[in-house]
Amino acid sequence: MLNTAVKAARRAATVINRASFDLDRITISEKNHNDFVTDVDQAAEQAIVETLLKAYPDHAILAEETGASSNLNDESEFVWIIDPIDGTTNFLHGYPNYCVSIALQQRGVITNALVYDPVRNDLFTATKGAGAYLNDKRIRVRNHDRIGKALLSAGHGPDPRALAEYLRMYEVVASRCHGVRSGGSAALELANVAAGRIDGFFEKGLKVWDIAAGALLVTEAGGIVGEFNGESEYLHKGDVIAAGPKVFGAMIPLLSPFA
Repeated sequence: MLNTAVKAARRAATVINRASFDLDRITISEKNHNDFVTDVDQAAEQAIVETLLKAYPDHAILAEETGASSNLNDESEFVWIIDPIDGTTNFLHGYPNYCVSIALQQRGVITNALVYDPVRNDLFTATKGAGAYLNDKRIRVRNHDRIGKALLSAGHGPDPRALAEYLRMYEVVASRCHGVRSGGSAALELANVAAGRIDGFFEKGLKVWDIAAGALLVTEAGGIVGEFNGESEYLHKGDVIAAGPKVFGAMIPLLSPFA
């Protein structure tokens, strides 16, 4: 199933990369304030869904742009969770930090994950219980012994209230670590935590398709993913901290007041 997801992601990347050479021709719609969708998102998602359903016609789909398939319900055994371009705003501006995110949920548990960066040709994959990989090489989170050594990443939603809250969180966290970056793609930042490129990530108000694949990458790379209060319902609530165990533990008291 993971191999099929890889095939689907590469088909989507072909659509995305072709469009990236002529951004002025992209059709853009604004779903909400500063929350955009393009015809490229839709075409990439269609390529993913067609590839997955050709192999597994009975599987259910939960995708950012087209939503839930008609056969998605509480009894669905297999559900593909898809974000065709996580970081659409970056993509629109030609800023090379976006990805394809695909996760497979089996009986309510995320069992397979893929995050593909079409700019760098970086393929992050994970299978539950089998570790996380970047371009077929095993990856591990960095586990600094204290947050003062950590480089973190964070983000915020398009709502102005989310920005105001993010700035308060930033003030609390940035003074206690090496720095806080904002990449604009939650799925890719989670993958970078898994690969040890950054030491932790936090954001509020995410959707399940932003989180599902990246969260499995982090846990399979030896990290921890949880809500701001340390609980584990982040897929449903959308508030996420991800890091190595010691940095995760240090982030909880800093961010729990914002839970």
